[in-house]
Amino acid sequence: MARKIITAIDVGTSKITTVISAVEDDNKPTVIGVCSHPSKGIKKGVVVNIDEATNAISESVNAAERMAGVTVSDVYVSINGDLVTSLNNKGVVAVAGSEITIDDTYRAIENARTLSLPENLNPIHIIPREFMVDNQGGIKYPIGMSGGRLEVETHIITAPNSYWQNLKKCVEQLGLNVYDVVFTGWASAVAVLTDTEKELGVTLLDIGTGTTSIAIFQEGAIIYSGCIPLGGVNITSDVAIGLQVSLEDAEKIKVSMDELLSDKRTKADKKEDKTPALLRKIVEEKKEEKPKGDLLDLSLINIETEKTVTKEMLKDIVEARSEEIFDMAKENVERAGYDIAMPAGIVLTGGTSLLSGITKFTQGVFGVPARIGYASGLSGMTEEISDPSYSCVQGLIKHALDDDVDVNNTENKKVDMGGIFGKITDWFKSLLP
Repeated sequence: MARKIITAIDVGTSKITTVISAVEDDNKPTVIGVCSHPSKGIKKGVVVNIDEATNAISESVNAAERMAGVTVSDVYVSINGDLVTSLNNKGVVAVAGSEITIDDTYRAIENARTLSLPENLNPIHIIPREFMVDNQGGIKYPIGMSGGRLEVETHIITAPNSYWQNLKKCVEQLGLNVYDVVFTGWASAVAVLTDTEKELGVTLLDIGTGTTSIAIFQEGAIIYSGCIPLGGVNITSDVAIGLQVSLEDAEKIKVSMDELLSDKRTKADKKEDKTPALLRKIVEEKKEEKPKGDLLDLSLINIETEKTVTKEMLKDIVEARSEEIFDMAKENVERAGYDIAMPAGIVLTGGTSLLSGITKFTQGVFGVPARIGYASGLSGMTEEISDPSYSCVQGLIKHALDDDVDVNNTENKKVDMGGIFGKITDWFKSLLP
């Protein structure tokens, strides 16, 4: 098998991450180039300035290319935004011959795709959840089976036409071909969820800087996708307002909460305290007049503020906004008729999932287990993309493998691909406007 290059671009609110991987034979994808560049022209997952976004994507891609020593042409790109939504729909066809063929599955899915959507919405994914042959359900791969009636349940993820057209324009201006546009929540789910969790029922919350993507699985298949316009930047803003510090200092406080709340100062630190005894006494007396509770020592991270801040105050600020994010996600899911608290619990990923105490807080809010989702499955230069804020970009690479087609050979789009999802994904792209 020839060496195949797969390039993924995660277009986020805070950073643009490009990962270039090489695949040879049946080996794991090997990361050969990676770059994260500060995002510009992107707000809450959506392009708001094409020139700025194009330049930021260009910087990220060029740096990754230099590292990898290759020039890329085809890319997989993430898409997000609060108007990304989903629905489930069925399609039914009569089987043409004595056994089910790939063409029969195409026709069934095309039938499921025939539904009324608002004019500005376009489907970006049609994911087969389950096939039924002559009313026998639970079938994942019907090709070759005998039957007269084929039915498919599909999960359809939609986005405003402007979302993905503007995103594609930014990438195509760089001379790149957008091979596929992938919802952030789907990509992250591919990267961090286990088959057991999907079978039991699990909710993924990818909490990024400006948005939180949601994906819910049940009996091994996705049943809900969505996105809300809240994320880590809202927590940072609340900390800045509540503690009367700059946004830069607020971000530093947020990411340093473990250190601040534990206040682990060594004996050596205390010995270095050369404050005169009289001044120390005055400071201690003043503390008696301050609010009760453990005071937060922001000098540990080189931040000065005149406002008296307690550890409890910081925790209350962060937890209040985190609860609002969770409540909005829960409301969106419930409006679609689903329960966000699934048996296998909540899996948190994205940069904000690294927030101090977030798993314990999540368990308290939803009453189900919670864990942090780390991506796996790639080899090579993965150190820079190992934390949860890079789950999406790793998921884009794994999603590309499901296509199982040479993404650098645009004439080879109809070869016999490995799985039903790969076949249908490739076919579905040809239907998009």
